[in-house]
Amino acid sequence: GIGKTVATGLMARWFKDNGISAITMKMAQTGCNDLSEDIIEHRKLAGQELVEEDAMGITCPYVFPVPCSPHLAARLEGRTIDTEVISGAAEQLAKEYGTVLMEGVGGLFVPLNDNSLVIDLCGEKKWPVIMVSSPRLGSINHTLAALEALDRRNISLGGLVYNLDGSRNTDPRIVDDSRRLFSERLADFGCDGRICDLPEVSCTESYCVDFSILFN
Repeated sequence: GIGKTVATGLMARWFKDNGISAITMKMAQTGCNDLSEDIIEHRKLAGQELVEEDAMGITCPYVFPVPCSPHLAARLEGRTIDTEVISGAAEQLAKEYGTVLMEGVGGLFVPLNDNSLVIDLCGEKKWPVIMVSSPRLGSINHTLAALEALDRRNISLGGLVYNLDGSRNTDPRIVDDSRRLFSERLADFGCDGRICDLPEVSCTESYCVDFSILFN
């Protein structure tokens, strides 16, 4: 993926290291059984143990075994994703932990059910969005399209995480130019300077990334 799971987990670590109460959650997870694999990864990266809400399914209300779009994964199980269940879980976690860092599922235009996309839920609940992008081929198109979509729907943009993990062999001119372009577009959307670099990381090790530029 683009790095949403790693970014979310390391954000949780930053909150923890700064003494700020926070919890991560995920809208839905496909391709696994029982406990969300991404939630487990969040806890590892944050240097935290699993919490009661993980076992209860509150931090990831929907988990499906088939690795496909969540709307289809749910249908194959004879179920339907209720977006109110997701937002209700977020509200419950906010009461207990304060800050909730919610990882989406796929991209902004991934369908959660036949009526709602991920971006629809974000807009309806007025959740601010932090984008994750990278210097990979195709990222410019996807990222700029997402920024335009958020702007059209008046969804608050918190900034962008620029994921450099896996880019060691990428031409540095591409890395630098993509970052420059993203920075310019963020400024156009009122997020001047709100870009945070995510360095090369290993999910088996602990890294501290300063995300203060996104949360000040």
